[in-house]
Amino acid sequence: MIDLGSTFQGALSEFWYLILPFIIVALVRTPWFKGKAGEFLVNVSARRLLEKSRYHLINNVTLPTEDGTTQIDHVLISEFGVFVVETKNMKGWIFGSPHQRFWTQKIFRSNHKFQNPLHQNYKHVKTLQALLGFGDHQMHSVVVFVGDSTFKTSMPDNVTRGLGYVRYIKSKQGRVLSPEQVKEALEKMASGRLKESFSTDRAHVRHVRELVSERDGVKPRRARRGLLKILVLPAMLVAFSLIISHAYSNFASKATALATKNMPEQRVERSQSPASGEPDVQIKVSSREEGKQTNVATRIQRIDQSPSKLYLAMQECNSLIAAALGNQDPRLLRDRDKACARYKVLKGEVH
Repeated sequence: MIDLGSTFQGALSEFWYLILPFIIVALVRTPWFKGKAGEFLVNVSARRLLEKSRYHLINNVTLPTEDGTTQIDHVLISEFGVFVVETKNMKGWIFGSPHQRFWTQKIFRSNHKFQNPLHQNYKHVKTLQALLGFGDHQMHSVVVFVGDSTFKTSMPDNVTRGLGYVRYIKSKQGRVLSPEQVKEALEKMASGRLKESFSTDRAHVRHVRELVSERDGVKPRRARRGLLKILVLPAMLVAFSLIISHAYSNFASKATALATKNMPEQRVERSQSPASGEPDVQIKVSSREEGKQTNVATRIQRIDQSPSKLYLAMQECNSLIAAALGNQDPRLLRDRDKACARYKVLKGEVH
């Protein structure tokens, strides 16, 4: 009967390097990963290119609204105003205008419509504005596209690509908030936002799904895909861990086998106690290494010899002679000489 578990484990350990790229590609292609990657790039560039003492960055802000929640990618609070940043990680050609409800992403011959990010960010700005109590001139909406995308229509200044959003933020040099207002805004943000957690994110996703369903006039679908993502991601992580574990185990076993193969043979000699009524045989052997002539001086006190001991000595001598053929290891040669000398002594040829 075939052991499927062992067969799968063997195949996994042998072909892990082929499976790993598929897992990585599958993870990278998910919308969740693309969104997180885009937010990460904006987060890192903002921290490196904007002065921390003047621009206070807050990421992943979820605020309660009358009909649910709204989630903001990044908020920058400074004396030059509050910048609400919406991130889009997209590739291809982008077509759109400020007043269009939907924009178009074109990749080769495929077209995909998505919500106008300026309209999407408008709700973010208004929700945050109500929380902070600021005027329109103190709030700035910014949209940044990351990834290999190209604008094919004219875009307003606050719709940027790559690091263009940093230049737009730095272009606002008029002070519209006092240091006290900046501090107060940070405190209101800390107290008014929902706690960052998985449940908060899931609740926001459900709310967005319901809004989209109402807009399209269809019943809300069950969160099968969301549940699938929850199950697939841990499964992918477990598979990745198993692949790495099996690869390491396979490498370690092969390294151990190679080290054992290259290790010089060592023979452990066990002293045999003489049988009752049989005298002991004392042999003293001295040898010099590296091509020097071996001198064997033996003192023997012998009355009778057991045939079994003589037979064992002969077997040992013959086996070491056979082992030494084609193997010039010094230790093996010394063991062969000692064993054969002992055999000759026991046979009565050396006196």
